[in-house]
Amino acid sequence: MNRVGSPVSSFLVVEKVMKQPLRLQSMLSGSKSKYADDLRTFATIALGVVDSLAAGVTTATEAVSYFFHAENCLFVKTRLKNRLASQIMGRGVQLPDLSEALAPEAAFQEYQRELAGIRSLTLTLLTPRQPARVR
Repeated sequence: MNRVGSPVSSFLVVEKVMKQPLRLQSMLSGSKSKYADDLRTFATIALGVVDSLAAGVTTATEAVSYFFHAENCLFVKTRLKNRLASQIMGRGVQLPDLSEALAPEAAFQEYQRELAGIRSLTLTLLTPRQPARVR
């Protein structure tokens, strides 16, 4: 039995919600005054996608169709203009290609490394920066 709020129920909700492409342009303001909020929202969504991939709830192909698609990649590149966010999208869009380019065991290992890399980038975006010390 799954309780609401349990990790399994959260993944099931994500699976149902993510059947339609998620459009960052409609979710994020893209304005300079809300830039930090937009970046945190983007990173939080990306982290949820990575967790769904890691748990096996979502396939790499599904993740590309609903999150790592061209429209979102272009939005990140032209509106967010953040190097780490662009790396997240670039890594995510390549995930389905790993199984075609590598032997199964090597593909699995590389897939896990890529997920860890994307997770690390998202956590970097979510970590508040410390102000410089004044001496």
